[in-house]
Amino acid sequence: MNKVVATGKTIEEAVKRGLAQLAAEKDKVTVTVLEQPSRGFLGLIGAKDAKVELTLLPEPAPVSAASAPSLPQQNETETTREAIGGAPRQDSEKPVEEAYQEAIRFIVDVARSMGLHVDVEVIHSKDADTLQISGPDLGLLIGRRGQTLDALQYLANIVANRYSDSFIRLVLDAENFRQRRKKTLEDLADRLAGRVVRTRKEVVLEPMPSQERKIIHSRLQDHRQVNTYSKGEEPNRRVVITLK
Repeated sequence: MNKVVATGKTIEEAVKRGLAQLAAEKDKVTVTVLEQPSRGFLGLIGAKDAKVELTLLPEPAPVSAASAPSLPQQNETETTREAIGGAPRQDSEKPVEEAYQEAIRFIVDVARSMGLHVDVEVIHSKDADTLQISGPDLGLLIGRRGQTLDALQYLANIVANRYSDSFIRLVLDAENFRQRRKKTLEDLADRLAGRVVRTRKEVVLEPMPSQERKIIHSRLQDHRQVNTYSKGEEPNRRVVITLK
């Protein structure tokens, strides 16, 4: 077998699969791109894989050492790299960076469909990787109590993990909403804990997503007079504050 057709989410991935089928190195094949990948509507619907054709290069005729031309081996490798769209990044970096970029494109596309022009910056930290959204009129993108932002975060994570071999967890933020919301929830936890102590009656909060329930639990975990726990099923799971 000296020719194969392979597919993948990206051209690089399709080439990698074709090389595995041929058991060959990149500098031993020529690559023809048959179909470019398509992200589909909003990066999810109608997405199409890349398709490439790999052909093994013929083995060079043996020549004597005296007559062999002194050509740098780098030329052939670079030609193959150009055929697949430029020099590839290191395998350990490519999937993650590509996943970030796909998530960013998805967010920008959604914002544009809402009539918003936004910029997105990746901020790395030891706790999470945050996609910080900036631009005018972001209230529409945040939504009531961050519900629209949470939904967009959920979809952006789906998109990102389609383009990564390892699991990625992205946090979306806009206008420092996450920090402001955390402060609001911590103040709420302190106020309701005081009510429980004063009235000696438990308090059941409204349904919250898991990350917001975690803020309440963390805020009151060292409280000397109250306990917290969650009850109910998603998406109606609630925090309960009760006396110890």
